[in-house]
Amino acid sequence: MDWLTGSKQGEAKKLISQLADSTKRDIAAQELVKLGADSVPLLIDALQTQDLSLLLIYQHILARIPSASPHLIKTLGGAHPILRGRAAEVFSISKDKTAISALLAALNGEYYTVRSRAALALGDIGDARVIPALFPLLKDKDDEVRVAACTAIGKFRDSSTFDEITNVLLDDPEIEVRQSAAKALGETKHPAAIPFLMEALRDSYWWYEKEQAALVLLNAIEMMGPAVVEPLIEALDDREGTVRKFAATVLGNLRDMRAMEELGMAVYDLHHEVSQAAAEALAKFGAPAVDVLRDALRHPEAAVREQAIIGLGKIQDARVAPLMIDMLNDPERIVQKQAMRLLGSLGDTRAVSALQEIASNRADREMSALAKQMLELKK
Repeated sequence: MDWLTGSKQGEAKKLISQLADSTKRDIAAQELVKLGADSVPLLIDALQTQDLSLLLIYQHILARIPSASPHLIKTLGGAHPILRGRAAEVFSISKDKTAISALLAALNGEYYTVRSRAALALGDIGDARVIPALFPLLKDKDDEVRVAACTAIGKFRDSSTFDEITNVLLDDPEIEVRQSAAKALGETKHPAAIPFLMEALRDSYWWYEKEQAALVLLNAIEMMGPAVVEPLIEALDDREGTVRKFAATVLGNLRDMRAMEELGMAVYDLHHEVSQAAAEALAKFGAPAVDVLRDALRHPEAAVREQAIIGLGKIQDARVAPLMIDMLNDPERIVQKQAMRLLGSLGDTRAVSALQEIASNRADREMSALAKQMLELKK
């Protein structure tokens, strides 16, 4: 029967080559699955490809062939490290629980790529009994493994693991690893994760000269949804301006009406960035925020009035133009200019006459020139 086996492997080789052709790919994949065990050795060899788009196709086909699991388990235990890692990724797709023992053994392997992919596969398979075996990887010497461990453990959404993930969130020396911990906690969407995320928000490591990196943390907090609104409102009173600013930003994204009054007060914050973040956050509420920002236009600090104008400029509402026309009489030129710029961006006929009046007044050439510039934008 060797001739029959050879024939089937020859057919498998031909079909694998057809996977590179998008017009033949679907049929070739279906035929490879039908060939079953006869196609598995060649598909595993194909995992060595440098074409990552083809790699994913090979892995998905192997995940659909039940008889591939023993071969993949053998590969995971003793093949080249690249093949071991890619075999583990197949189990992430198939979620085959028969691979758990082999994946657990791989967690202690020499190669970090294998350890990380084995951890991810165990997280995807989802058997909570493996969680204790994943904890040591949170302290692995390699960054990629620690990232994978955070991701894998987070997938279980088990609140008893949050302390361990938070140790990474607050103490890991690499910001990328801390980001993976924040993301893992956020994706659980578990209310029990909120105190840990808020603790990170107040940790200066996360925002001192790392504001772009902190966006991952802010997104994780935002993923908590309505349950995090009250803790964020409380954070608007934090002694650190950056914490207040970040809290205002996330509250704006959540658009929960409970936060509107507190954000209105935050517009009066004399920390410029906090005031700006609060005004921009209120703008995301749309028309309901107009009255709140209008009140801020009467604040004695020019910077607060200026931020209120910027916030109003992001809201499409008929009440905005008259407010800006009034602000052209503000005692501070910086506020007048901001109001004028906003009027230039509004598609409101009332703005045109107000700008024309200033443009025609040559006694103040700077303001006249700015008004003319804004009128040009309307043409």
